[in-house]
This record gives sequence, structure tokens and C-alpha cells, in this order.
Amino acid sequence: MSGLSELRLGFIPLTDCAPLVAAQDLGFFEDEGLAVELVREASWATIRDKVAVGALDGAHMLAPMALAADGAILIPMALNRNGSAITVSTALVGANLAEVVAARRASGQGPLTFAVVFPESMHNYLLRGWLSGQGVDPDQDVRIVVIPPPRMVERMRAGEIDGFCVGAPWNAVAEAEGLGRIQVTASQLMPGGPDKVLGVPATLAEQRPDDLRACLRAVIRGAAWADDPENRDDLIAILAHPDRVDAAPAAIVRALESEIVFHRDGASLPRREDGLWIAAQMVRCGQLDAGADFDALVTRVYRPDLYPA
Repeated sequence: MSGLSELRLGFIPLTDCAPLVAAQDLGFFEDEGLAVELVREASWATIRDKVAVGALDGAHMLAPMALAADGAILIPMALNRNGSAITVSTALVGANLAEVVAARRASGQGPLTFAVVFPESMHNYLLRGWLSGQGVDPDQDVRIVVIPPPRMVERMRAGEIDGFCVGAPWNAVAEAEGLGRIQVTASQLMPGGPDKVLGVPATLAEQRPDDLRACLRAVIRGAAWADDPENRDDLIAILAHPDRVDAAPAAIVRALESEIVFHRDGASLPRREDGLWIAAQMVRCGQLDAGADFDALVTRVYRPDLYPA
């Protein structure tokens, strides 16, 4: 027996898992009296299901996913801002998407296929907004499918998708392989916009509040460390490891240099305004009832009161 409180935390191999990975690999959890098992998961659906049933005590998570759980999953801190991007295949680079859609329809071809990481995700909302700005109806003119982040590149390589919205480093990986080109980043579409959060079961906050506070202190420390430019090379090496993100350092560095913010300027705080904006997007996508009490929902889920002072 180690004498430490045990927690199992999940993550998806993305650059923005950095606060959790740093807290684990640099011993910040242990400093807080925690023995943490960091579990790499294959998809956001797996993350959702395991947190919901208590198989994970918390996870790197999509904020809309926590809102959809209606209070069963809480957001005591954010993990990052920005970091996602929209990439299209080389065949579409420089093309007018509205004209391509019209030409395919006229010739009897099927619609273009775009991928997002989960229906309830910033990626879905950002992609839909971008497509609309290109004169493309995301519901009528294209097909939108769900693919786990690490599989986006292989599906584009196989010719199964024409574009995708995903978090770093997978856009940069597609570019490096000559498969596609980044068209726009989340930081351009919505500067400082919300992205991933730490999601935890409500039962953890109720039954193990001291362990939750200790976990948050460690992850916040990890986020601050990840933001420090002096730690950039060490962070890239940690993330590139096969048990973490498992991508080339050159692909990982791109978003770290100019897009992702983990901690500075209050990036770790769980902001109610983020939750309200996300809830509005969920209504537009038919994921929340328009008659729901959004203020009450966000108050249940976004918990700045749990964030360490």
C-alpha cells in the first residue's frame, strides 16, 4: 500500500491533454498525496461512458459532453483554450466549396464528407459555422460523420473523408503527410474560445472533496508548467511518447507555439459564459431542448466554486 489516495483519470491522445500528462509525469499528483493511473482511451464515447459509470474518476473531456450529462458530470476546471483546426483534403485546397457542392449535386455524385470528433463538441459547432460561412449548408449539402481524433488522418489517407475538424496535433500530421491543408484554426474562428475541460463524476465532488481539490491543484500546476516556454522542449518530448499522444514532435509543436493556452490569463477557470455559449450551440444542433433552463444547467455543471483559490 502506498498510503496515497488512488484516482483513475482518462485522456485522449491530443496535445491538449498536456496538463494531465505533465501532472503525472512530473510528479505533481504524487506531491498532492495522489496515486494516479492515467489511462489513454480510444474515443470520446468511451471517456463519457467510463466517467458516467465511475470506471474513471475524471477525464480530459469535451465540455458539451459534460453539459449533456445534466449534472452527473461536473466541470471544476478548463484544460485549454483553442488548439483545434479545420483541414481539407488536397483536392479541395483553394476550391470554392459551394461550387464544388453544386457541381457534385448536378453530376449525381454523393456529398462531400467531413468528420468531427463527437456530435456534442466544439469541433462540430466550429465546423458547422465555417461551412455556413462558405455558403454550404452543413445539414443539407455535406455529410458529417464522427471519427475518434487519432483515426482522422488514416481515414483521410483512405479517401473516406474530405475534411475534418479535430484538435492538435492531427491537423498538422495530415499536412506533414501531404494529405490535406489546414484552412482555419479555432483561434481564428473564435479567439480564446473554450475547448477541453476536466470532467469528473458529481459523486467524486460529493464523496471525496479533498481528493478532488488535490487533483485540481496538481492539474493546474501541470497547466502552468505546460504554458511556460522554457518547458516547451520537455513538454513536446513527453507528449510525443508512444503512451501519450504518439506523434512526431514537429506536429506537436505547431499548436503549442501559437494557439493553445493552458493556464495563463485565467484559461483554467471554468467560465459560465462558455457553458451558456455551448448550450446555445447544442440547441441549434438539436442536442438540447430549446425550452430547457440553460442557466440552471450551466450552474449545475460549471463549478468555479470547486476551483482552488
